[in-house]
Amino acid sequence: MNNLEKIINDAWENKDQVNQNSDKALKDSINQVINDLDNGKSRVAEKINGEWVTHQHLKKAIMLSFRIHGMEALSGPYSSWYDKAHLLKGKTAGWTKEDHEKAGFRNPPNSPIRKGSFIGKNAVLMPCYVNIGAYIDEGTMIDTFARAGSCCQIGKNCHISAGSGIGGVLEPAQALPTIIEDNVFIGAMSEVVEGVIVGEGSVLSMGMYIGQSTKIVNRKTGEITYGKIPPYSVVVPGSLPDKNNSSAPSLYCAVIIKQVDEKTRSKTSINDLLRD
Repeated sequence: MNNLEKIINDAWENKDQVNQNSDKALKDSINQVINDLDNGKSRVAEKINGEWVTHQHLKKAIMLSFRIHGMEALSGPYSSWYDKAHLLKGKTAGWTKEDHEKAGFRNPPNSPIRKGSFIGKNAVLMPCYVNIGAYIDEGTMIDTFARAGSCCQIGKNCHISAGSGIGGVLEPAQALPTIIEDNVFIGAMSEVVEGVIVGEGSVLSMGMYIGQSTKIVNRKTGEITYGKIPPYSVVVPGSLPDKNNSSAPSLYCAVIIKQVDEKTRSKTSINDLLRD
């Protein structure tokens, strides 16, 4: 445990006493975490030895940051806003053309990106929303009106289609955030929440809703799992009947209709993969 982590963990044990009047060393430590998340030096979760691990002190620092900063107002040409001072103006406030070129991602107007989120090079953020702690890796598109929730981790070369939501899991601190691994396609108007992991190269059809309680059914084997889509899975909405009552309504589930290898995934269009 490094010194910064210890300072955050110690403060968390007495979080009710943390406020705008806390000592400078603590406030500087919390602000350093936010800056490190913002520039990609740190990330809330990362894959270590094949398993996703949550860095709890970083989530704690995000939550503590709300206690050390007051509320401020910001007036604009067509509205006004009221939020925590360190987040009100967003990640790119005051950036010059050179700053944008150095960061290397594209964000059209009306794409709020909160400070403390990281956006990789060649990412494209259509009018969308990215919350604090989120990590958007290189080459990924967050499409129109899609949402990247607090602390979610989205990999390289993903496409989060229009209207979709990748849920944030800020608290509890020990909980794994929602994870979208590299080269994943999330269909329009889908929701992936509650710390679900979508494995590399997977394709989710339009209108998928997956949380920790959603049954994930492998159509080929009949196996039912929860919380994780295996790599290179092709997933569509489905339903399961009540085995004990044939007249009862069926319940929603996510159905893995096939799994493909990396080579097939790279050569096959999304529409072809979703055809049975």
